[in-house]
Amino acid sequence: MTSILQLKAQNAKQDSTYKKWYVGSSLFMFGNFSKINNPEYVQLNVGYRITPKNVISLEFKRSIYTWPIGIPFGPSFDAPGLNYPGHARILAPTLGYQRFWWKGVYTSVYALNAFEKYMDENKKKIGNGYTLYLNFHLGYQFTFFKNRFFFEPAIGCSYWPVRTNVPESFTLVETKWPTYFIQPGLHVGYNF
Repeated sequence: MTSILQLKAQNAKQDSTYKKWYVGSSLFMFGNFSKINNPEYVQLNVGYRITPKNVISLEFKRSIYTWPIGIPFGPSFDAPGLNYPGHARILAPTLGYQRFWWKGVYTSVYALNAFEKYMDENKKKIGNGYTLYLNFHLGYQFTFFKNRFFFEPAIGCSYWPVRTNVPESFTLVETKWPTYFIQPGLHVGYNF
């Protein structure tokens, strides 16, 4: 009897339902229901399994953020007076590599190329910039319904070694925060 929940990464030798391609997204898109600081977040992932343990992916992300990107979760995250004097909108094509190590345990690295448009408090454009984010994840893949669907909770760290053309008013707010961010990952997807 096949279990609905498979606690292993896909393995072609053990699993006749092995699929090479997937499409997915992130559960963070539920943040779009927020009435405060709605991120207008969109994410689409397309991946290809080179082997059962090695995956490459292309992701497209779009969002708005109004706070310094290094500000940690906690009381400061959305505290009054710590946000930008406006917001930034990003369009970010992303390349990724994921490696499965044991059962569903995986690590991954993503290079997120964020093309940013900066807007002041009056929604007037004040500049364009670019940020290269390097994201590292450690997670576990749960598969469901004969490996058709998956859920990947993870812990990740984002680091941005390249950040250009940030308006001075935004830079002044960012200087007190680190150039990395610890965050959860919540990818979901469909294998085909």
